[in-house]
Amino acid sequence: MKVALEGIEIQLAHPDELEVTWVGQEEAMRQLMAAWMIVDQRDVPMNPRLLGKPGVGKTTMAYAAGKRLGREVYILQATVDTRPEDLLITPVIESGSKLKYVASPLVTAMVRGGVAILDEGNRMSEKSWASLAPLLDNRRYVESIVAGVKIKAHPNFRMVATMNEDSSTFDLPEYIHSRLQPQILIDFPEREEELAILRENLPFSPDEVLQHVTDFLQQAHAADESYTVRDGINIARYALKLNGDGAGGARLFLQTAVRAVLGEEAMRYSLRR
Repeated sequence: MKVALEGIEIQLAHPDELEVTWVGQEEAMRQLMAAWMIVDQRDVPMNPRLLGKPGVGKTTMAYAAGKRLGREVYILQATVDTRPEDLLITPVIESGSKLKYVASPLVTAMVRGGVAILDEGNRMSEKSWASLAPLLDNRRYVESIVAGVKIKAHPNFRMVATMNEDSSTFDLPEYIHSRLQPQILIDFPEREEELAILRENLPFSPDEVLQHVTDFLQQAHAADESYTVRDGINIARYALKLNGDGAGGARLFLQTAVRAVLGEEAMRYSLRR
């Protein structure tokens, strides 16, 4: 799809279509939806950030929240190499040396009134964040120097940033930190929630396997290990694959799967045989 902004033709991105379901932790979901709410015609939505360890479901929750609003959802993966133009509009040379302008998922969400997820936002540099400063306050616009246009956000536009708690990320500059509010913590789920997530993602798995994996994860959480339900899904999935035709019983391969996915140090947390 193409649109004209201030006389400049812009190619828009496609929304992300994922088969995901958010299970459990409804309080965190309620907080996110509340941050996006408008309580008065003079009000503006907030720009929350979801904070938690890698693999706890931050992106899944943000995507599910966007779908609950009935909006298109656009995901932009941030990295240390993300440039301001990657966040906004990128010039591309077509055949015949013709120049075209391509909007990022974030700018497309602004134009279309969708939901933008800036995934792992604290991997970006301050220079990239600076280009979003006017979007994250009451101005709600961005300026593309490359295309020479100012883009105002549609009233229905919503944004959320996910951020990992690990050593490979940057600290946010204060002027951005104050604009990305509120902070919503996504923690490890309770046992029944974790089991429900495993069942949702692995509906073809014997329940006995998922029970064992859930017990393993809960022991790891109690010891403050960083293992997440994503690790549990990989463990269960690999055990099922190791089992092949299913004759031997996948639970017999769980120890091998744990060692292959998480390493020898994870073997201290027992998996019942």
